[in-house]
Amino acid sequence: MEKEDTYQPINCEVHDGYELACMRRAAHEVTWVDGESTITEQLRFLDLKYTEGNEFLIAETQAGERRSIRLDKITSNLPY
Repeated sequence: MEKEDTYQPINCEVHDGYELACMRRAAHEVTWVDGESTITEQLRFLDLKYTEGNEFLIAETQAGERRSIRLDKITSNLPY
């Protein structure tokens, strides 16, 4: 089993943007890296979660499925 790479803290301004998007329950296209794959989905931002030294975006797809995405794996930018 391959050990998960170490979380790299994100810029505070970017983190604030995620918090704002969650407060607004905003929907945005999000692109992130998952292993060797790059995934892009339209997601509704719900919350941020901190666990075991990692920060995650909790979001929902248009079909109602929940996603938990590590913030340092997101490669797309928020529109604000």
